[in-house]
Amino acid sequence: MTRKERYQQVIDYFLATTPTAETELIYDNPFQLLVAVILSAQCTDKRVNLTTPAIFRQYPGPEEMAKAGFDDLFPLIRSISYPNNKTKHLIGMANMLLEKFNGTVPMTVEELVQLPGVGRKTANVITSVIDEQPNMAVDTHVFRVSHRLGLVGTKATTPLAVEKELIKYIPEEYVHRAHHWLILHGRYTCLARNPKCADCGLKQLCNYYKKHHKPTKD
Repeated sequence: MTRKERYQQVIDYFLATTPTAETELIYDNPFQLLVAVILSAQCTDKRVNLTTPAIFRQYPGPEEMAKAGFDDLFPLIRSISYPNNKTKHLIGMANMLLEKFNGTVPMTVEELVQLPGVGRKTANVITSVIDEQPNMAVDTHVFRVSHRLGLVGTKATTPLAVEKELIKYIPEEYVHRAHHWLILHGRYTCLARNPKCADCGLKQLCNYYKKHHKPTKD
C-alpha cells in the first residue's frame, strides 16, 4: 500500500464515521477559544470546560482580563495544571491583544505565537478551528495515532516533523478537520496504554495492530 492510498483510506473512514468532528472545548468567540486552548495544555478538555464558565463571566474579553491581578485570576484556574504560569500567560496575552492587535485575536500563526502562552500548536488550533485554515496542530494524540497508523515515518520524531508530513499528504480541504479526527480517535479509541483495537475500524491498516495482534496458529 502506498502512502497516498493509506491516507485516502483513513480519510474515507473518518468522512464516513465522524464527518463533522470539531473541538470539544466550549467557547463563544475567538478570545474564549484562545483562553481555553492556553488552559488545555497538559490538561483535559473536560477539566477546562468545568473551569472556563466562571472565567468568562468575570473576564468576557481582553479588556477585562488585562485589568486582572494575579490574585484575582489565579483562584479561578487553580484546579488546572500549571496554574501559576497560565495565570501569568492569560493576563499577558490579554494585554498584548490590546496593545498590539487592537483587542482582536489575530488569525495568522506568526502573529499568534507572539502572545504569552501561545506556541505553534495553540496557534494552529486557533487558526484551523476559527478560520478553517489548513493548519495541523500536533498534540500527543495526533503524534501517537499518526505513527501507529503509519501516516508518518519513523524519522518523524518531533511534532513539527509530524505536522509537515500530515500537511503534505492530507488534501488541504480536510486538514482542519483531520486535526480533530486524529485527536478524537486517540482520545477515545487509540488510547496510549490500552488501545481499543477490537473497536477500531482502522485496525486492518494499522501498523501497531499488526505488530501487537499477530494471528495465532492452529
